[in-house]
This record gives sequence, C-alpha cells and structure tokens, in this order.
Amino acid sequence: VLFFNYKISFLKSVYYILIFTILLFSCKKEEGCTDPLAFNYTPEAKKDDGSCLPIVFGCTNPSMFNYDPAANVDNGTCEDMILGCIDTLAMNFNFFANTSDFSCIYAYNLALGIWNISPDCDELEIPLVGTISLNDQLPETIEILEDYEDDLYIDINGQQVSGSIDYSGYITVDPQTVQFDPGVGFALDIIVSGSGQINVDNSGSMDVTYTFDIPVVGSQSINCNILLNK
Repeated sequence: VLFFNYKISFLKSVYYILIFTILLFSCKKEEGCTDPLAFNYTPEAKKDDGSCLPIVFGCTNPSMFNYDPAANVDNGTCEDMILGCIDTLAMNFNFFANTSDFSCIYAYNLALGIWNISPDCDELEIPLVGTISLNDQLPETIEILEDYEDDLYIDINGQQVSGSIDYSGYITVDPQTVQFDPGVGFALDIIVSGSGQINVDNSGSMDVTYTFDIPVVGSQSINCNILLNK
C-alpha cells in the first residue's frame, strides 16, 4: 500500500511539473522586431527586443561600382565598374570611367624628353644670297626640358626656346629672340614664335614662325610646320 501511495504521489509531482512547464512556455511571448516598417520585422514576434533595423536603400552588390555596405534593400541603382583615367586634367581622361586604372597621361610629363622632328619650312629667295630653307638648318632632334610648373624649354642645337603647355597638350611659344644662322652664312637675331599640339601616342606638330632682319635686304619671315614623334 505504501509503495502504491508513493507511486501515486510521484506521478502527481511529474504531472504538476509538466503542467507548470507548459503554462510557463505558453505564457512566454516570442521576442523580435515588432515594427512593420523595419528591415527585419518579425510578424510572429509579440515582444519587441530592440533589434529593429531601419530600411536602407542602395546597391547591395559588392562587385558593383556604387556598392553601399550600409544598404540592406537593393533599389536597382547598381552601376558596373568601368576602368579608365578619371582625372579631368589628364590627356586621356575617360568621361565614361568611374574607377581609376592608374593609366592617366599628363601632358607636361609626356612633353619632356627627346623628340624627332621633320620640318617642312617655306623656302626663301634672298637677293645676292639665293634660296634658303630652314629644313637644312634645323636638327633632326630637339630636347624638351623641365622648367617651372607648366613652363618648359626646347633645346635646339644649344639654343633654348621657352614655352608652355596646358593639360590638353597644347604648346605655346611666345615671341622671343635667339641667335643662329638661317642659311645666310652668319648668325642673326631671330624672333621665334609658334604653337602646336602633342598627342598621347607620342606624336605631335608645331607651326613656327622665324622672323629676322638681313642687312641691306631687310626683314624676312619663314613659316615651318614641324612634325614631332618619339
């Protein structure tokens, strides 16, 4: 009898424990984000646990140019990554590029160095002297050297002609005086001026005017179109 009563008492204890457990868990509310406007809203949640995250629209694809790590909802604005030179001051600026590939070429740096030249100059008929052409007087190469900021100078057989270059590769040579023999047999003071353009493919051209006075004959002028290449 005692054993039977003990067994009944034990079963009652187990029963009460089970009932208590069921009631405990049935009364416990599921926690989560209860804000329907939040990114991680949980419809089943009955109690807010403070985990709600705001919706942030943007590009959620990490491989895209405008990927936004803070975005959690893609809004269809992703843009492909386009490589190129993105510096507007470079000669090869790519308007369509959005990511630098470190390929920028700058006019000032490109200009420096030794250039081969092919002059095509007007011939000049001078009484008592004959026909002269600077094609025969100009060297096969010139060297463009660094001066200051956008300024540079051109070494032509030891004569230095100063000039400037802008970011697009346009070269300007303001009027200045140098001395050399244009083909008359002696050196003259010659005013040199001109302009030109160099290109990213290491080519270019310049239009140069040489003006000088020859005793007795008077003022003379020769125009040259000079092709450049490296």
